[in-house]
Amino acid sequence: MIKNIAFDFGGVLFDLDYEGAIATFKKIGLADAEQRLDRYHQRGVFELLESGRISPDAFREELGKMCGRALTHDEVMSAWLGYVGAPVDEAKLAMLDALRAEGYRTFLLSNTNPFVQAWAESPQFSKSGRPLSDYLEKCYCSFEVGIMKPDPAIFRYMLDDAGIAPEETLFLDDSPANIAAASDLGIQTLLVEKNGDWRPAVRAML
Repeated sequence: MIKNIAFDFGGVLFDLDYEGAIATFKKIGLADAEQRLDRYHQRGVFELLESGRISPDAFREELGKMCGRALTHDEVMSAWLGYVGAPVDEAKLAMLDALRAEGYRTFLLSNTNPFVQAWAESPQFSKSGRPLSDYLEKCYCSFEVGIMKPDPAIFRYMLDDAGIAPEETLFLDDSPANIAAASDLGIQTLLVEKNGDWRPAVRAML
């Protein structure tokens, strides 16, 4: 029986716009953005940020070197928010509310960074002005945990910290590698289409 549901963030709870991010990073001067950014798992200094191994200020300085000029915090924030392809689907947020009301424990398990998470925890996240944390019991973010999916350790961290059993937990992600890692630990999984509507499939599994 499923008692807990963990969600990926980009491509699952909000629409992920890879091309939009390429454009916004190029706008601030990152000419080779296509080579620097990845659809699923960041590399280089971007991975260091998302794994919590460098601070936002250190990332801003390193990115500035790549762009050939000093960057402000707001410029870096605007570049990262290029990944946000559209307003968050209110129907998905309503489903999160409904699941919690029905007694399911809901979590976020995401490879993300302080810039994107600052937006997620602001009133700008949803049309109703509610931040992401309003909809979930707890957010497990790679930059805070210090581990990135698909490393099995981040899944074990969530299970141990929340005190939940893998066989009673459903995990949604749009990355096959992340789904495989969760499945290997005995977690029930649902591979969803990027930016797709996962609500009917979740209902069918509950």
